[in-house]
Amino acid sequence: MYYKLYIDSVFFIQFVMNLYLLSITGKVLKCTATHGRILTGALLGAGMICLVILLPAGSLRIRLIVGVIPVSMCMIRVVFAIRPFRLLVRSAAVMAVCGFFMGSVVLWLSERSAWVEKWRYGIWTVAFWGYIGYRFLRFLIRRLHREKMSDLKEIRISFGEKNFRMKALLDTGNHLYEPISGAPVCLLAESAAGEFREFFLPEKYHAIPYRSVGRRQGILDAYELPELVIEDTYREICCKRVIVAVCNTGISKDSVYQMILHPQLMEN
Repeated sequence: MYYKLYIDSVFFIQFVMNLYLLSITGKVLKCTATHGRILTGALLGAGMICLVILLPAGSLRIRLIVGVIPVSMCMIRVVFAIRPFRLLVRSAAVMAVCGFFMGSVVLWLSERSAWVEKWRYGIWTVAFWGYIGYRFLRFLIRRLHREKMSDLKEIRISFGEKNFRMKALLDTGNHLYEPISGAPVCLLAESAAGEFREFFLPEKYHAIPYRSVGRRQGILDAYELPELVIEDTYREICCKRVIVAVCNTGISKDSVYQMILHPQLMEN
């Protein structure tokens, strides 16, 4: 069986789909980029896919399967300026998953377009259904984001008569523990810690080992707080002698929360 491919149509469809995918991937990865960068990345990806198709080696299906990851990595590198190789691979995998779901939506909608049989797989029809899939994925991401925002808690940190209030995110993925006592550890943004750093006592210092993406391992400076109160929906949870590790990454300056709570604190 032979297929006739029009390279200009392939380029246009890839360009449009790359625009959708880069926008969706940026939302998932929480990375920002200018419209110019997204446009450049989409053009680069479309051109690279056309080169993969034109290569006279092996079957087209194998070339596309092998080429999609490096093409995605190049687009992500140009658009979002992600440098570490491990993060590039991870980001490309996220983009591939988004592409799979978007492609499934486009295929499902196209198969049900019997009334436009003549244009079912035309470039404008595919671009239109791609936009529908793009809006659908944006809706799902926003829905998940709203559910995550429901995990925001108001907290109070007390030092004698002084109280400090801030928002904290309850993160079930926080698995930090103090290595000796096994006590749960919360993460506190360095910018927020500056408000009451004077209350951090040397005798309450702890060194917390950790591992994170992009850095194999490290040590976080942590301190024991005398009291932390979590204001839940229908109750207040008072936690004594809570260990918080001060970090300068993981919580952006523009974030609505300044602390990441350990889920074990909710069990008090």
